Amino acid sequence: MGIVIRRYETSDLVACRGLWSELTQRHREIYGDPAIGGDDPGSFFDAYLGNAQRRGPWVAEVLGKVVGLGGLIIHGEEAEVEPMVVSSQHRSQGVGRVLLNHIVQEARGAGVRFLSVRPVARNVEAVSFFVEAGFDIVGHIDLFQDLSRSTAREWRPGIRIHGKDLRW
Repeated sequence: MGIVIRRYETSDLVACRGLWSELTQRHREIYGDPAIGGDDPGSFFDAYLGNAQRRGPWVAEVLGKVVGLGGLIIHGEEAEVEPMVVSSQHRSQGVGRVLLNHIVQEARGAGVRFLSVRPVARNVEAVSFFVEAGFDIVGHIDLFQDLSRSTAREWRPGIRIHGKDLRW
């Protein structure tokens, strides 16, 4: 499969908004919460494009079709891979690996010392993908409370950190 990684172009907007929406839909499914991302999740890609700290984004193409999207948010010598999404039809075919390798090289070239990723806790496939790609150091942990009076989400037990039982 010929995977081409290139810089995002304005003509990629519709495809990239679609990838962002697909990632949002995945989050809705794994959390059982149809409200994630609101009515127009693709609009969050537009907000991402307005972020002055972003580098990229880059797209992955297969046979001339945009099937992946990745970028960097740089904060001095630290950066985060954001976004990182491959269309469901092209997962487990090496597209994500090639795209992520490109992003890592871009981070190195920008002088980044620490590169992080923040997959959602229930995205087991994404967590596995990133650990296999070398992201095996825990730097930050986001802890939060669900303050909604009623929620579509059901929190699962099963994560233990520093002797504390947590839900995800």
